[in-house]
Parts: sequence; C-alpha cells; structure tokens
Amino acid sequence: MSGLEWLAAIASALGVWLTGRRTVWCWPVMLLASVLYGVVFAQDHLYADAALQGVFAALALYGLWCWLRGVQESGQVRIATPTSQTLWRDTGITAVAGLALGLTLRAITDDPMPLSDAGLSAYSVLGQIWTAKRYRACWVLWIVVDVLYALLFVQRRLFVTAVLYAAFIGLAVQGWRQWRGVAAHSP
Repeated sequence: MSGLEWLAAIASALGVWLTGRRTVWCWPVMLLASVLYGVVFAQDHLYADAALQGVFAALALYGLWCWLRGVQESGQVRIATPTSQTLWRDTGITAVAGLALGLTLRAITDDPMPLSDAGLSAYSVLGQIWTAKRYRACWVLWIVVDVLYALLFVQRRLFVTAVLYAAFIGLAVQGWRQWRGVAAHSP
C-alpha cells in the first residue's frame, strides 16, 4: 500500500464521481489517475493493466473531445443511446480481443493471471469507449468489470485498489441511476 496507490485511487474515484454527474471535468481527472495507476500496475507486474492505463490516457482525451461536443446549456453532457446491435457487436469484438491479448501475455510475460488481466483490460477499454460515447450501458459494464477487478486486486494484495473498485461498484450503480432519468430526455 503505497502513497502513489492512494493518490491514484483518490483521483480515480473522483473521476468516476464526476462522470456520474456528466461533467467534462471527469476526463482531466481520469487522465491523471491513468498516469498514476500505470506506474502502480507496472510495479506489480500487471502488464496488461499498466498498458491499459496508457490506453485510458488516450481515451481520456477522446472522451473530453466527445463530451465537449455533447455539452448542454446546463453544463451537463447529453446521453446517447446505441442500438442493441452495436452493444452486442462491441461486446463480441472485445471478447476476441481479450482472449488474444491473454494468450499473448501468457506466452511473453510473467503475468500471474494473463487471461483475467487481459479480459478485464479489454472490457475496461470498451467501458471507456462507451463512457466517452455517452452510452448509459457503460454503467452496467462497469459494474461487472469492477466486481471482477476487486476480486483480482484482493488476490494480488493491492488492497487499497480492491477497496477502490468495490467503491466503483457503488459509483457505477449511482451513475446508472443518475443517467436513467436523462437518457429518456436526451435527443
């Protein structure tokens, strides 16, 4: 449990909380959290998760760009509704990508849990993309991913991060509820 892990956890929680409130400030905070967690995960040999933080940093910039285009006069961001075909397609592509990454990690690294690490990383990327696109479905995906990540981090003895991901579950449920009312009213 390092000071860096604590700082990364606080920045991550703040970023998710701001996301639930549909404010573009979530993205700069998420960028900071990604950089901090990239270092934490690299130090613990969770290579897919460390690399994921680089992807998250890029997606934070993409999310900021997307959300700036969807800001309403109130300062909050409009919710977008994808087709069920889009959701299923994205989920299937992510499963294949996660498996390919997991098999690669198993072959070339000392990652102790390459398939779990890679699968969760792949679905986290999808979660970030859906969040950037303002899909309410992102919150359901985040709930599932956060439950599985909390278990992984307990096993890896990253207890601060495990508690953070347990809190993320609650924040994701809250985000789902907060976006529910506006989803029906967004153009």
